[in-house]
Amino acid sequence: MTASMTAFGRAQKTFEDKVITVEIRSVNNRYFDCSTRLPRLFGFLEEKIRPYIQSRKISRGKIDVSVNVDLIGTVGTEVRLDDIYTKSYIDALKKLRDEFSLQDDISVMTVAANRDLFLTHKPDEDTERVWDEVRSTVDEALDVFIDARLAEGKNLKADILAKRDRLIEMKNRVGELSEKSIGDYRTKLETRLRTVLEDLSLEFDSQRILTECALFADKVSVDEELVRLDSHFKAMDGIFAASEPCGRKLDFLVQEMNREINTIGSKCSDVEITSIVVDMKNELEKIREQIQNIE
Repeated sequence: MTASMTAFGRAQKTFEDKVITVEIRSVNNRYFDCSTRLPRLFGFLEEKIRPYIQSRKISRGKIDVSVNVDLIGTVGTEVRLDDIYTKSYIDALKKLRDEFSLQDDISVMTVAANRDLFLTHKPDEDTERVWDEVRSTVDEALDVFIDARLAEGKNLKADILAKRDRLIEMKNRVGELSEKSIGDYRTKLETRLRTVLEDLSLEFDSQRILTECALFADKVSVDEELVRLDSHFKAMDGIFAASEPCGRKLDFLVQEMNREINTIGSKCSDVEITSIVVDMKNELEKIREQIQNIE
C-alpha cells in the first residue's frame, strides 16, 4: 500500500444538541505521533481518539486532530469564568502591550475571543453517546483524510517508478560501456606491447595479453553490481504491491541501490561511465526524497 504521510480531511455533523467539526491533518514523521485539540468539556475523549486513529491503519506521520463542538441546546448549561486563568491571561496581554509598546486594544470582546477563559458545566450526559457522535464525525473526516493520502501516494508511486525506469536505462548503458572498455583495453594493450617488443626484437606473447586482459576485466567488472541492481529494481515492484505500509522498506532498498552504484563508480575509470554513475546517484537521491513522504 502506497500512502502519503501528508494529507488533510474534514467533516462536520449535526446532532440533536450539538454540531461537531473534525479536522485531521498530517505531515511527515518517522513514527506515529498523534496530538488532539478538544474543548475542555470533551477533553476525556482524547484518550479514545488517538488509538482510534491508529485502528484505521495509520502507522506513521505527525497527525493533528482538531475537534470543535458547538452546543445547540444550551438549556441547563452553565457558563462560568475561570478567574485565575483569566487574570493570568489579561496580565500577560498587558505585559505584551507595555514591553513592546503596542496599541492598547484590550477589550471585553477581544479577551472573550479566548474560549479557554470560560468553564462550561453541563448536566451529566451519556459519555458513550458523546463518544459515538464524535467517533462518527472522526470516521467521516478519516475517510476524506485516507483518500487524500492514497491519492497522493499513487502520484508518488508513479513518479518513483518513472525515475526507477530511468535508472534501469542508465544501468543498461553502464553494462554496455563496461564490456566495451574491456575490449578497448585489450586492443590498446596489444598495440603497445607489439610496438615495444618489435623495437626490442622480442617475440609477441599472445597468451600474456589474454592473462593481462583477464586480470583487468576481473578488476573492473561490474557484472555482480548490475545483477544486484536488477534484483533491487524488481524488489521495488513487490514492495509497492504489498498491502502493508512500504515507506521503511523502500528507504532500506534505496540504501542498497546506493551502495551498488557507489561500487560501480569506484571500479570504473571510463569517463562516460563515471558521468552516468553521477547521473544515477542524482536520480536515486530524487527517489529517496520522494520516499520520505511515503508511510
